[in-house]
Amino acid sequence: MLNSTVVVITGVSSGIGRAAAEKFAKRDCRVFGTVRSIGKTVPLAGVELVEMDVRDEASVQRGITLVIEQTGHIDVLVNNAGMNMIGAVEETTPGEAASLFDINVFGMLRTARAVLPHMRAQRRGRIVNVSSVLGFLPAPYMGLYSASKHAVEGLSETLDHEVRQFGIRVSLVEPTFTRTNLEANSPQAKSGIADYERERDIASRSVARSVSDAPEPDGVANTIVEAALGTWRMRRTPAGQASLLSKLRRFMPAGPVDASLRKTLGLA
Repeated sequence: MLNSTVVVITGVSSGIGRAAAEKFAKRDCRVFGTVRSIGKTVPLAGVELVEMDVRDEASVQRGITLVIEQTGHIDVLVNNAGMNMIGAVEETTPGEAASLFDINVFGMLRTARAVLPHMRAQRRGRIVNVSSVLGFLPAPYMGLYSASKHAVEGLSETLDHEVRQFGIRVSLVEPTFTRTNLEANSPQAKSGIADYERERDIASRSVARSVSDAPEPDGVANTIVEAALGTWRMRRTPAGQASLLSKLRRFMPAGPVDASLRKTLGLA
């Protein structure tokens, strides 16, 4: 194991992060998966669990230091931890938005800042940030989640420009709906406004159906592994709907894309 590729993945208690951790382990990587509470997490074969809360700077620094002490290096960081939120923009308080950004954007910033000094010293590394198709598409009634993923896209592209001089590259993985607890257990904005209720409920039911019909996380996990260990590309979309949406956004006029999105969500 001394010469194994060392991979740190945030948020491996379930869903995409857990599936990706398993796949890295099968590729003979030494995998460290972060969770908020080891005591509440089911063990995962071939994965060493590290207690870390990406919202807490000290917790992130302790977790990365622990990995470095055990291995001497980190080759790959996968920023997977995240949360969603359902609600109209007007219904979402600044406090709720701040909590969402604290995990989805600032959590990535904290882990990247903790890992980068080590990657710069070794003159190599790969950072994979899990974004979403909502990082390049609008999302009615998921506006702040979409905004956070747009921020992740901008942060990642800029970071890649800055760190490639050190042999480090940054990639984005942009999945669409996946059968995980992230979408299934999305909290709703607390300050509901009656005028939005009808459309919000339609959109929420549409999201629930999409998650129910969505594939398991394996496809996204495979894409993450390829982004980390394969030839560098800035963006990777898992095969299927995510790849199709990426092409539509890039090549189709905005009007038809907008109409198609509203039709999919059941909005007038």
